[in-house]
Amino acid sequence: MRPAWAVEPIGISPGDVALDLSGAVEIYRDQGTNFQVSTAPGADGIVRRIEVEAQDEQATGDWAVFALANTTDEQIDRLIVAPHFRFVRSGMLWPDLGSQRIRAITPSEGFALDRQESRDGDTFLVTLNPGAVVTFVAELSSRSLPQIYLWEPDAYKDTVNSYTLFRGIVIGIAGLLALFLTILFVVKGTSLFPATAALAWATLAYISIDFGFLGRFIDITPGSEQLWRAGSEVALAATLVVFLFTYLNLNRWHERFSYGMLAWVLGLAVIGAIAFFDPSIAAGIARVSIGATAVVGAGLIVYLGLQGYDRAIMLVPSWLMLLVWCTGSWMAVTGLLNNDIVQPAIGGGLVLIVLLLGFTVMQHALSGSPLFQGLFSDMERQALAISGSGDIVWDWDVLRDRVITKPDISRQLGLPAGSLHGPVRSWLPLLHADDRDAFRTTLDAVLELRRGRLAQSFRLRGADGHFHWLSLRARPAVGSDGEVIRCVGTLVDVTEQKKAEERLLHDAVHDNLTGLPNRELFLSRLDATISMCGQENNIRPTVFVIDIDRFKQVNDELGISAGDTILLTVSRRLHRLLKPGDALSRVAGDQFAMIIVSEQDPARIATVADAVRQAITAPITFARREIVLTPSVGLVSWTSSQNSAEEMLKDAELAMHQAKREGGDRIEPFRPAFRSVGTDRLQMESDLRRALDRKELRLDYQPIIRLTDDGIAGFEALLRWEHPRRGSIAPSDFIPVAEESGLIVQLGLFAMQQAAEDLHDWQAQLGELPLFMSVNLSSRQLIRRDLVGDVRSVIARANIKPHCFRLELTESLVMDNPEQSTHVLSRLKQLGIGISLDDFGTGYSSLAYLTRFPIDTIKVDRSFLEDNSAKGSLLLKSMVSMAHDLGLEVVAEGVSTEADVRQLRQIGCEYAQSFYFGTPADADASLRLLTEHKEMPEREDA
Repeated sequence: MRPAWAVEPIGISPGDVALDLSGAVEIYRDQGTNFQVSTAPGADGIVRRIEVEAQDEQATGDWAVFALANTTDEQIDRLIVAPHFRFVRSGMLWPDLGSQRIRAITPSEGFALDRQESRDGDTFLVTLNPGAVVTFVAELSSRSLPQIYLWEPDAYKDTVNSYTLFRGIVIGIAGLLALFLTILFVVKGTSLFPATAALAWATLAYISIDFGFLGRFIDITPGSEQLWRAGSEVALAATLVVFLFTYLNLNRWHERFSYGMLAWVLGLAVIGAIAFFDPSIAAGIARVSIGATAVVGAGLIVYLGLQGYDRAIMLVPSWLMLLVWCTGSWMAVTGLLNNDIVQPAIGGGLVLIVLLLGFTVMQHALSGSPLFQGLFSDMERQALAISGSGDIVWDWDVLRDRVITKPDISRQLGLPAGSLHGPVRSWLPLLHADDRDAFRTTLDAVLELRRGRLAQSFRLRGADGHFHWLSLRARPAVGSDGEVIRCVGTLVDVTEQKKAEERLLHDAVHDNLTGLPNRELFLSRLDATISMCGQENNIRPTVFVIDIDRFKQVNDELGISAGDTILLTVSRRLHRLLKPGDALSRVAGDQFAMIIVSEQDPARIATVADAVRQAITAPITFARREIVLTPSVGLVSWTSSQNSAEEMLKDAELAMHQAKREGGDRIEPFRPAFRSVGTDRLQMESDLRRALDRKELRLDYQPIIRLTDDGIAGFEALLRWEHPRRGSIAPSDFIPVAEESGLIVQLGLFAMQQAAEDLHDWQAQLGELPLFMSVNLSSRQLIRRDLVGDVRSVIARANIKPHCFRLELTESLVMDNPEQSTHVLSRLKQLGIGISLDDFGTGYSSLAYLTRFPIDTIKVDRSFLEDNSAKGSLLLKSMVSMAHDLGLEVVAEGVSTEADVRQLRQIGCEYAQSFYFGTPADADASLRLLTEHKEMPEREDA
């Protein structure tokens, strides 16, 4: 190991109170745990070598060497002091946040120095004999030794005590300030106080750590001191940003300030977390943030102050001090300022700045308090109220007939200045024609009655020709002779208010989308028209009610925007059909109503109705696709028996509903019988809702025969309703009602569950028969998302095999929405059930879609079997052959003779279903029929 060179000793005398040894100390890096050094020449001039062994197991290998010489004949006691932390020269980006500096000091002669108790630094007591020259080897605990002093013990004690007093005063002021601002926040509740209080508490934490005050209450070890110091500096930086943002209320200027502040504070929070791993980096970034906040804040204060923002102007003195403090702190940490009072001065300056900020905040927050408000006279208060309201003062000097407005109303109207200052009659030419008489009459009445109040709204024409609504509120002043000498009041521009009222009145009786009159305005106009029918014979109104078929489906599939486009297009087309005297209205979602008074002849009315139909059926283009719609039109012409608009509109609606019941796309004139139909349908819907609970619904089963052996292959479940008063109601009567009301979903689920349970009971009693059960499916069920789940639940509850269960749906039902049908049927097919296509050949008969749908069976309509011609037979044979080629089975309906059976067997048809083989029967009768068919083969075998 290479020995170090001898050092130059520093002479000391009793008069030396404090010596800075930092420049005389030699630092040796990475010398290991054993360190050899040559001593300074002693009194005899001999240079010796000593070896020192490290006392710390985790020694850094860094050593410091210095020598002291007592040049007097007296014994001298001194303290060697190495402060743990010094703000001066601590660094900007990666600051030295303090730690234990010296582990032990070994002199070249005598015993190791005694460590004195101290929280602020490493303190060792050394005694120098007269004329002694001693070399000291210090084992360093950290890589740096910022400063080392040699103090006279009593002087060092006095200095520490004096700083303790100063530090206590500063900490006390900071604590009281933080507590006071917190209490103000609780009392006042404004957002300025919590931001300022947070800054005050952060400052208190910083100086408490910097002055070593916090260590008296919390055990802060030298190793954790860096974390506490870094955390306090990060908190100080974050609260300074929050204070600047809150005080200047930057979010009122632009929301980007909010995002910037939030990002800044979140970044500092992340830095605070980094402090647990590297406190120096966190403290360095916090110091840069404080400087950046001071500079950015200065720029904002200057900019906002030039804009006349009072908060920014009030903050100028405090922020100037902050800039000075930041400059001084920067000079200190970089070493440009280097003395013992810099560090406590920096802490005291920070508290002074926060104190000034607190006073500024209190001055601003409490400036609106009643303590700072002056007292106003009644006249001053009234003048201030008028000025604050923005109203115009209207002053009419009656004796001189001169009107004055303050501010000048002429400028607001775009007229030359003072053009309305003069006789009151000069206002009349600018008044709206409808308001002139009322304005003149009101002024005359006030003059004649010598009392009262002017309260009138009128319109004045501006320079651009547009009228402005003005509201005048004034009172007369009566002289000693009882005559009116003056009228003084306020003039308010209420143009926007009047426009808003007009819009509200318009929207109250008009449709917001199409702008057409709504139902209420339509009825009002119809009432007015009907009232004229008794006076004029040539007025005979006809009311049309137009409903767009399948509009809800289009709206659901294409979206609301498509529906709005359709309604706007239809309203424009219908409006073009109107003639003078006619009226058009939107009375409901997709329903329009028309009053036709221009035509009286029934033939001409029929022509108008046909024109309405053609206007709606014309294709509508939306998103590069054509939408073709059809209407259901109901109409009624006025008769002397009709006295109210409500009754006439209701009759037209009944005719429209009858047109929809007939399949839509038709025009239906009103007939009195429709009134009872509507009532019957409502009653039927009401009864149908209770039919399930009352067990009035049941299932009948019609057998489906296997043509190869005349055995029963399966059944089709048919829904029946036994009404307690009406008796048996045909499905053709109640199924449409169920479709319209939405009850078909409950009825369909009931039919599926009951049919599946009856099939399970039959198989349980007769064994595993090769039977299938077919249940009809409605359009409402097909479009429901829960259909697949319902079918799965039905099969599971009844405990039947999926292949024994089939669903039947018509060809037209599938083709209404082929894409949706394909998706739903594919999911149903995955359950393992069968799918039958009913009434094949009577609908669209699209063979392309037939290959896409997962269908097992097609049911040929009875019309093909009833056609006994050669072409009919060929067509039937072709349909069966095509089905077989596609892998489908065929069920023929409408078999009535044995010849039909032979024909079907010859062409290979698998199944037949008709009254020829059996009428629909209930579950018990169907079970007996199955039992008979099962026993017949057994008797034949016997």
